[in-house]
Amino acid sequence: MVDYIKRILDDELDLYLDTFGAVHIRGPKWCGKTTTAEKHAKSVIKMQDPEKSNSYISAAEANISLILNGENPRLIDEWQVVPKIWDAVRTNVDDGGFTGMYILTGSRLPAKNSHMHSGAGRIGTLFMHPMSLFESGDSDGSISLGSLFSGRADINGKSSPLSIMELAYCICRGGWPANIGLEYRKCALRLKSYLDLVYESDDLSLKKYSRDPDVARSIMRSYSRNISTNAELKTIYDDVVKNDISISESRFYDHITALKNIYLIDDIQAWNPSIRSKTAIRSMSKRELTDPSIAALLLGITPDNFIDDFKTFGLLFESMCIRDLKVYSSSIGGNIRYYRDRYGLEADAVILLDDGRYGLVEIKLGSDHINDGAKNLCKIEELMQKSDRKAPSFKMILTGEGPAYTREDGVFVIPIGCLKN
Repeated sequence: MVDYIKRILDDELDLYLDTFGAVHIRGPKWCGKTTTAEKHAKSVIKMQDPEKSNSYISAAEANISLILNGENPRLIDEWQVVPKIWDAVRTNVDDGGFTGMYILTGSRLPAKNSHMHSGAGRIGTLFMHPMSLFESGDSDGSISLGSLFSGRADINGKSSPLSIMELAYCICRGGWPANIGLEYRKCALRLKSYLDLVYESDDLSLKKYSRDPDVARSIMRSYSRNISTNAELKTIYDDVVKNDISISESRFYDHITALKNIYLIDDIQAWNPSIRSKTAIRSMSKRELTDPSIAALLLGITPDNFIDDFKTFGLLFESMCIRDLKVYSSSIGGNIRYYRDRYGLEADAVILLDDGRYGLVEIKLGSDHINDGAKNLCKIEELMQKSDRKAPSFKMILTGEGPAYTREDGVFVIPIGCLKN
């Protein structure tokens, strides 16, 4: 039996169980939600158990307490199979008045209006991404994102243990817990099987259309071709149609929504800090998938051939860095945006904390464009100062290989293989 790999979310889950009556863990299938939740639960019921699911659904319809009763914290895995579980949990939390009563996990959003109450104040929500490089043991974690915000970071002299070849493997393997430690060929087979099952499952079914996995496959391939770019959805639609898929625009947008609802698509939004007119700042989402390994697989990029399309590999590297920043920032009360304007200024990631602090990040796989990236970040800082806005807590270039160091302009250069939360 494979030993459990501790997740950053473990500590967050402990805090949330001490704070809320119930905790809802959302995230894509196969990212480790159930395994992590089971480590914190004292009783478990899995609503999608292949042998018992029908029985559980019938029991829930007859008497919901049959599903809810059990030693607390009680894990109800894939609760959205019976959406009224949500309201029942909320009611039990209200009646019981205790914290840590339930853990709910879900790999897709339930249908609209399928439950009555938001659960605000009673049910805390956490999002689980696939594993970051620190969680998978590939980053040595010698530099903490939290320390960059506090001003206590000691980065000089630190160096990443990862080569470009090893980074290529990490990107193509992905952050899927079941793939950790496997050779790439097995990782690819598992990931392909995972995607096929998702495309063909009820999770992606759209009642107004007949099920067509080829449509979902084509959309995901096109999304992969536009990974880490600001491609318009219309551009992706045209690409899908060009590749011999007959689909109306309305059907296309419905599938985009469905893929977001099962957390395969995980775009990042633009940061609009009110320092220039709205027409100057780009507002288009940056196209991202929940893990770069999906795009690598669909584009045919492997640890052996990535050098043949190094530009695309650079975009996949950026996508991996964005995934890791999402994991690290969420544990310190933050979220990820990006900045780009029509004057050419950009930051690949802006890490925004709940207390108003923020950090500016450019992502450069190699060292060739570090100077350009640093100049961009410094110009954004100057623009913020001219607009009487708070200065960033730090400016950082995330790189692939090499040592970490501080430039004369104050910009940190840090390889992704050194970072943790």
